Amino acid sequence: MKYYSLLAAWGLGLSLVSAPVLAQESKIGFINYQRITTESAPAKQAQAKMEQDFSKRQKELTEQQTLLRSLQEKYERDAPALSESQRLAKQKEFAETGRDFQRKQREFQEDLSGRRNEELQQLLDKATKAVKQVAEAEKYDVVIQEAVYISAKHDITDKVLKILNGGK
Repeated sequence: MKYYSLLAAWGLGLSLVSAPVLAQESKIGFINYQRITTESAPAKQAQAKMEQDFSKRQKELTEQQTLLRSLQEKYERDAPALSESQRLAKQKEFAETGRDFQRKQREFQEDLSGRRNEELQQLLDKATKAVKQVAEAEKYDVVIQEAVYISAKHDITDKVLKILNGGK
């Protein structure tokens, strides 16, 4: 019996100590980084610049892929009429062209991915500064970016987009 009364007293004391903490209201905000990376002006500018910078290489790869297909079709069409040495030469040419295409395509993807990561990091740095600016100005205690459910009243994404798009 003494144990239960001690436990009850301890529980009562703990609840009295934590009551002021529970009474304080926390201000929580939510940021949707997916919207930031698609709707903000810096994101759109980065995307346009990347498309401009990489469009020439993309076009070259498309042309080389078309050439590769035409070489394959020509080989398949002409193979019965070719001598063994001619057939081997065409196969070698096709294999070299294919390897060259795959190498260029892999380099293109690596360069594009690296550049995309750089641009995304710059955008996220700007967004983080904007989030901090909104959080400090409106006295948010915490700002989260991922949650299962968030009420629209906690979403500060539009305010951050406004800052990123140039409107203070």
